[in-house]
Amino acid sequence: MPSPQSHNIKWTRRVSNYFALGTITIFALIVTVPLFLILGTVVYHGISGLNLDFFTQNPKPMGEAGGGMANAIVGSLMILAMASAIGVPFGIGTGIYLAEFGRNAYGNVVRFTVDVLNGVPSIVIGLTAYALVVVTQKHFSATAGAIALGIMMVPTVSRTTEEVLLLVPHTIREAALGLGIPQWRTTLSVVLPSAMSGVVTGIILAFARIAGETAPLLFTALGNRFWNVKIGQPTAALPLQIYLDALSPYDDDHRLAWTGALVLISMIVLATVTFRFVTSRGVKEAG
Repeated sequence: MPSPQSHNIKWTRRVSNYFALGTITIFALIVTVPLFLILGTVVYHGISGLNLDFFTQNPKPMGEAGGGMANAIVGSLMILAMASAIGVPFGIGTGIYLAEFGRNAYGNVVRFTVDVLNGVPSIVIGLTAYALVVVTQKHFSATAGAIALGIMMVPTVSRTTEEVLLLVPHTIREAALGLGIPQWRTTLSVVLPSAMSGVVTGIILAFARIAGETAPLLFTALGNRFWNVKIGQPTAALPLQIYLDALSPYDDDHRLAWTGALVLISMIVLATVTFRFVTSRGVKEAG
């Protein structure tokens, strides 16, 4: 028969377990509440402005009712695509170097530089891109904005890539090397695919961060109230147009700003889900 003491121990453990689970659940709910408050507020204020004109028309002159953000949506897609083409390869390459070849003094310098770059305010990166690109070209452009945002992607992608590659067991590397596969091929064909889900997470985090940045674009892309698909010219972007409409004293512009915020969040969520779906299918087929 179990002793009363063992019964008390089981009872106290059960209570402690319920208390810990309850506390963790409460903390998880507290963390998610701000997210749902933000989403709910944006949907509440922005849903009324969703119509065909918003996606097909350019902004009207300030104070005039109607119009949309078609040029800003296209401009954001252009800038984000170019920024990803810059930031993702450099970020993944840096992460691979730090994880596989960076256990030395030079690697420590690169790692420290990446960490410092991750903490640099976005407006400073925008000013740097302005000095290096805009001043050199003598005009604002989508290219300058993409370079600024691409630089911002590198630290997040590289550090995430490094950490997930370090989680891959060394036995996998040793098995590939034992078969006579060169180290560079082992890294690209064996180690990197094994950590692909973590790498994708880093890319998504970096993409979500730059998608809503306004300060760097103020000094680089500048904005444009008209259509422009040339990467060498000032280009509209959703964060810029939302910022300008939010500063307007007119209620109709405020409504467009809320709708723009809703569309921007929806674009980020859609891109995240699509990226996850495509990469997960690729990993499954590779497996």
